[in-house]
Amino acid sequence: MRAVVQRVDGAVVSVDNKIISSIEKGMVVFVGIEKGDCRTDAEYLIEKVVNLRIFEDQEGKMNLSLVEKDGAMMIISQFTLLGDCRKGRRPSFFGAEEPEQARGLYDYFVSKGRERVRHVATGEFQAMMTIDVVNNGPVTILVDSRRVF
Repeated sequence: MRAVVQRVDGAVVSVDNKIISSIEKGMVVFVGIEKGDCRTDAEYLIEKVVNLRIFEDQEGKMNLSLVEKDGAMMIISQFTLLGDCRKGRRPSFFGAEEPEQARGLYDYFVSKGRERVRHVATGEFQAMMTIDVVNNGPVTILVDSRRVF
């Protein structure tokens, strides 16, 4: 599983011009599920994400986690994170998991997030979404359950 984590002052997700969820201060987590990913990947990734020390402490240092800040989390499924751009000009999404299997693991990831974070919002799986994100910093981190960047 691969995630792009952004520290935010707020985020809003809309589908068909209707707001379906929103958060205030916290993080937005875009999640891509790769063929072969399993619950162990989801568990690793959620623990890593909610414990990333990307929030400022009283001295202005990035030293606090989402859990410590009692922030909100928005989780968005995004298969394009698995796009392979090494050949040609059109990304290949061969490595992305099939939607049926990906949905189950995405739902599991969300459920694990809800066990750790007070307010978890989501996008709509497989929908065309408009996501308004107010970045803070900006702080953007890549996390992968299989690779070291």
